[in-house]
Amino acid sequence: MKMLRGKVAIVTGASQGFGLAVARQFVVEGASVAICARDAILLEEVCLELAKATTQGEQKVVSFAVDVSKKDEVEDFVQQVVQDLGRVDILVNNAGVYGPMGEIETIDWNEWVQAIEINLFGSILMSRAVLPYLKGQRSGKIIQLSGGGATNPMPRLSAYAVSKAGIVRFVETLAEEVREFGIDVNAIAPGALNTRLLEEVLQAGPEKVGEGFYQKSLQQKESGGASLEIGVGLAVFLGSSASDGITGKLISGLWDNWSEWPQHLEELQQSDVYALRRITGRDRGMQWGDK
Repeated sequence: MKMLRGKVAIVTGASQGFGLAVARQFVVEGASVAICARDAILLEEVCLELAKATTQGEQKVVSFAVDVSKKDEVEDFVQQVVQDLGRVDILVNNAGVYGPMGEIETIDWNEWVQAIEINLFGSILMSRAVLPYLKGQRSGKIIQLSGGGATNPMPRLSAYAVSKAGIVRFVETLAEEVREFGIDVNAIAPGALNTRLLEEVLQAGPEKVGEGFYQKSLQQKESGGASLEIGVGLAVFLGSSASDGITGKLISGLWDNWSEWPQHLEELQQSDVYALRRITGRDRGMQWGDK
């Protein structure tokens, strides 16, 4: 049974890497898909590839060159998707960059701001654009790519870390705003993937990203990194009705038993687990730090 049959999904940053893998599997699972990225030529090639896997008469694949940090481009894109595909049910905010690498006082400020505009503002703009349609049909799924930048400091990659932490709190907040409309909003961490972002780190070298992170990245490349299939499977799950009611969470594709969560939905909804929270001294057995 196809988990996304009849659904319409938008996947940003889908010309390569994880976004392309998600778009491919969404097509396999029966969805019509609208993909966007900044590279129009590569995007057109990908669109033709995905279209070959569709069921004729049931699915369509469309592509548009879009800079997600540009409000007008985002709004025009979403309007065109609805016009071409009839509706939108799922948004996967995958478009993202590492941004400048180096100590904060040495990096190019404009590049730092641009990374925030793409990773954080771009995801928010895309969410704003689809929400009127999701609210109108009182259903929908928004899936945001996050990762280690949201839960751990990333020295010399500050724009990336700040944007990913910010987007998780946006996800938590938006989930509460739209809960009454039957819209689920979640962030996912697919694991350390061997994509173009890894190549950018290795190209930058230890002098920019730090010796520790560089060595860790080398080991990741040699080991093959995390499997794309796990993160893609999580995206399919969150886009399907199987995940209804799971919202406002940061979910690890690798470490969380997310496929079993629907069996514990009430407990999950009443808890602040899988969310960004302040850790107090008492949480760590320290009796001296809190009143």
